[in-house]
Order: sequence, then structure tokens, then C-alpha cells
Amino acid sequence: MDTKLKADIAESAVITALLKKGFRVLKPVGDRLPYDVAIDVNGRLIRIQVKSAWYYNGSYTVDTRRTKTNRRYMRRAYYDEDDFDFAVVYIDRLNVFYVIPLSAFSTYKSGIALVESAKRQRKPRSAMYRENWDLLSAWAVQPVTAE
Repeated sequence: MDTKLKADIAESAVITALLKKGFRVLKPVGDRLPYDVAIDVNGRLIRIQVKSAWYYNGSYTVDTRRTKTNRRYMRRAYYDEDDFDFAVVYIDRLNVFYVIPLSAFSTYKSGIALVESAKRQRKPRSAMYRENWDLLSAWAVQPVTAE
């Protein structure tokens, strides 16, 4: 399966999960925006970047950078603080979602290891975001700050 197909599957899974949880989902036309979907929570838009995790070396991994490709080369760059509000990472094999605010997502250097094994003595930092859909609604009620 190529990466574009994996991304499409992840995006469909995230949209379906959001709809099942009662969120109102908006889908941008095209792929020129730095986010994949948005939700409307009480009139406030929350921009979501969807990521697909893959299994590597005993854990699931997701790249925290954007990837632009053409036929000649692949270019990776970090996201800006205004690109989106949340990343939702989807693990297809397990049908598991991680809902991660951009403020936490951007602290990881180039990737996040999502450990789904119970063999560890302490849970990784990413565990607090596993299936934590309530973060979306809580974020939507925060006061908007004027700059």
C-alpha cells in the first residue's frame, strides 16, 4: 500500500470517528491547506491534521513533519504553530486514534513512537493522548486571545 492510500484510509477513519462522536466535520476542497479536516464546535473551528502511523521496531511511529513530494525529490519541513490545532494519529492495524494538540505534537523532533505494548514499566508521554477525543471539545471552549 502506498503512502497516499494509507493517508486516505486514515483520513476516512478519522472523519468517521468524528461523525460517530457527534462532531460536525468540514472537509476542505483540495490539499493546499496545512490541515486535512476541521470540526465546528459551538461555532469555533478546530483544524485537524490527520497522520497515519506505521509499525517499526516494536512500536508504531508517525512523522511529525510535513512531506512534499514530486517526481524528483521529497522535502520535509516542520509545521508552523498556525498550521493546525490538533493532529489525530491513526493506527490502522488496531483502529486506535491519538488526539494530540499541536503544542504537544510540535515538541517531538521528527517522529512520535506510540507504544501499544503493556510490557513497559511506565507509559510513554504519548499515552495521555490515546483516544482522548475530549481534548477537542475542551479546546473549543477556551477563550480566544486577541493579539
